[in-house]
Amino acid sequence: MFDGAQRFIKGTSSSRLVTMMPSGPPPRVYWTSLIFLLLACCLLPTGAQGQTYQVRVEPKDPVVPFGEPLVVNCTLDCPGPGLISLETALSKEPHSRGLGWAAFRLTNVTGDMEILCSGICNKSQVVGFSNITVFGFPKRVELAPLPLWQPLGEQLNLSCLVFGGAPRDHLTVVLLRREEELGRQPVGKEEPAKVTFMVQPRREDHGTNFSCRSELDLRSQGLQLFQNTSAPRKLQTYAMPKTAPRLVFPRFWEMETSWPVNCSLDGLFPASEAHIQLALGNQMLNATVVSHADTLTATATAKTEQEGTQEIVCNVTLGVENRETRESLVAYRFQGPNLNLSESNATEGTPVTVTCAAGPQVQVMLDGVPAAVPGQPAQLQLKATEMDDRRTFFCNATLKVHGVTLHRNRSIQLRVLYGPTIDRAKCPQRLMWKEKTMHILQCQARGNPNPQLQCLREGSKFKVPVGIPFLVLLNYSGTYSCQAASSRGTDKMLVMMDVQGRNPVTINIVLGVLAILGLVTLAAASVYVFWVQRQHDIYHLTPRSTRWRLTSTQPVTVAEELS
Repeated sequence: MFDGAQRFIKGTSSSRLVTMMPSGPPPRVYWTSLIFLLLACCLLPTGAQGQTYQVRVEPKDPVVPFGEPLVVNCTLDCPGPGLISLETALSKEPHSRGLGWAAFRLTNVTGDMEILCSGICNKSQVVGFSNITVFGFPKRVELAPLPLWQPLGEQLNLSCLVFGGAPRDHLTVVLLRREEELGRQPVGKEEPAKVTFMVQPRREDHGTNFSCRSELDLRSQGLQLFQNTSAPRKLQTYAMPKTAPRLVFPRFWEMETSWPVNCSLDGLFPASEAHIQLALGNQMLNATVVSHADTLTATATAKTEQEGTQEIVCNVTLGVENRETRESLVAYRFQGPNLNLSESNATEGTPVTVTCAAGPQVQVMLDGVPAAVPGQPAQLQLKATEMDDRRTFFCNATLKVHGVTLHRNRSIQLRVLYGPTIDRAKCPQRLMWKEKTMHILQCQARGNPNPQLQCLREGSKFKVPVGIPFLVLLNYSGTYSCQAASSRGTDKMLVMMDVQGRNPVTINIVLGVLAILGLVTLAAASVYVFWVQRQHDIYHLTPRSTRWRLTSTQPVTVAEELS
């Protein structure tokens, strides 16, 4: 039967049973066993205490699953054995019997206890003992709830709760980070048992699963290691800097005008899970939020219709902490300046009024001349002339807000309508040009609207180009009528063009001079070559004639040599 219990244990170990098992015997069983043992010791005769015979109890110190039956065999080792009995507080029933032995079946073993086998040998009582150890898998193991957010740099206590399980001396708890073992501790006797581990969270632990694993190690009892793992819990870590968010915005806002607002905070982890809010007074701003590395940035545009000092707020929340920045801005109303012309396209000679105006408390200045008092316009009157065409007028407006002077400028251009005029300084009345040379007729005309300028030869209506290069020919000579015309009138002037042809006599003289120079050069070269050749001949002939003249085939005397 014990072998069957062992097979049951091994068969259930792979399935990791979670049958709950009390850590000690119930109070009733405990007191019953104690009373039984005291009576057995006191009632034994004196000869039995010095016994030479034994009672074997099998199995010896068995390990039994919680609630399972157990068959105990009591064997009396003596000749002529008498009655054999089993004393226990557990429910029992006879199983089998023989000469010198008896087997008993214990039902529903639920606690650790000691059992006693006794028998009569030679009129003396002999006893034997065995300790039953009950084991059970923990009903469940749990990891206590983690904090919603765990700040980095602070130690974290993780608690594992174990419900049931025995024997506790063989029961341990392991803390796991994913599959990594962080630590292990024995399980205490309390129910449920609480085992606490201390860890230092890291950045890389954000979003990591932690769990507890119970281990009932019965390998020393001939069984195996039984494990049970709790459901995982996810850890969320964060880091919040001590600094406040940084707000960037204009300190002075013009009413009914949109302005950008930027808020950012560095040193956040994880920045992508932080929340940021922007508010102008009681108005929440619709911000665009971007996270990059450890920085969170919010950008929004804001508009106010309330004049005066207002508050802008930026709030960043991460984990269970938040950082906030509050700053003030001044909203103002700056009307104008408005710059107007009584006539934007004035005819030459007509009066024109230039007016620069702005709102209350605004000081305006027109072309450097200020208005008498703030809030009043500045004016300038003139009579339009050709020189006023394209003239630009400037209006400057200033407003003082909380000791700060704000500026705004406007400009406008006046157009004056006047008739065309040919610029005599750039268009000479007489031109003398050489034939087959490039020239430009530099005549220009001004006027508003812009006039059309063309120059025609009188009589033939031949048009000469104006303002662009052209090849001057001999037949271009003549008098040209240059006319500038527009819707405001015309302007004319005469230009005399005298084109001079090339002189053939001069060409012949030049050719003659070149021919003479060529002949002189040729003669000089011939003389030089003749002289060089002659010098070459003398050098070679003189040594040969001297040598032949001094050579003789007859003996010569000294006197002959002297003669």
